[in-house]
Amino acid sequence: MTDFLEAAEKEKKELAECYREAKRQTEERQKKEGVCIMGAMRKDRTQTPVKWNKQFIYPKSQRSLIQGKRHYDIDHKLLPSVTTILSATQSDEKRQSLANWKARLGAQAADRVRDLAALRGTAMHTFLEAYIRGTGHKDLTSVGKEAEPMAQKIIEAGLGDLEEVWGSEVTLYYPDLYAGATDVVGIYNGRESIIDFKQTNKPKRREWIEDYFIQLGAYAMAHNYVYRTKIQSGIILMCSKDKFFQKFEVSDKEFVSYQHAFLKKVEQYYRNCNQNKEDTNYKNEEITKEISH
Repeated sequence: MTDFLEAAEKEKKELAECYREAKRQTEERQKKEGVCIMGAMRKDRTQTPVKWNKQFIYPKSQRSLIQGKRHYDIDHKLLPSVTTILSATQSDEKRQSLANWKARLGAQAADRVRDLAALRGTAMHTFLEAYIRGTGHKDLTSVGKEAEPMAQKIIEAGLGDLEEVWGSEVTLYYPDLYAGATDVVGIYNGRESIIDFKQTNKPKRREWIEDYFIQLGAYAMAHNYVYRTKIQSGIILMCSKDKFFQKFEVSDKEFVSYQHAFLKKVEQYYRNCNQNKEDTNYKNEEITKEISH
């Protein structure tokens, strides 16, 4: 019991510190942007329909589960999802951290927290996709009522800089290697970008979400390879269940470093799956050339 109380108190302190750090980062970003002027401009922009430019034809695909892991059927070939690769190549430290969290809450309670967060995230994404497509959406369930103000917070605080949409909830793939679905691809704050929406139970520090940046890098590599674009910017728009908004951006050399990190995970994944290592290395060298240009 004492151990449980100590763990709970530690988590409470970490959460308080996390809120303070997130607030500090937000205030710094707002100061740089000129929050009064830019905030008014963003609010005006979110009142107008999102501009679409359907210049690319994205593939239709079906999701399949192979041994419980998500795959995409692209041209009759099953490719592992980006999240499947990231999950399969987690560090021992991250696996242990997750195990400790489950042990602290208890397996059933941890599963409930995970499942509710997933439902809330799906509902929030549905509201955001409807806003981007201009279709509108209502969800009167308890989860929907919780997710709608979260989506609205992202719209008001994060989507004012979304200047042009090429696709929403589109499937991206790198031939023979991997596939995935990104929330938005288009022009954000003047740059070709991959944009992902995230819900969270509590605010995040930047160093906690490196997998999100790696995920964005994977999508950018796939888009750049198939459509000959030059996406070198990734945006995470995040809202906690108590409606605390955070924006994280990664670009240029830092973004390339996360793309390289994903390549290593792809190689590790296929090596673990007993795939032909020489073929994988050849493909990785091919991608490295692409992102180096």
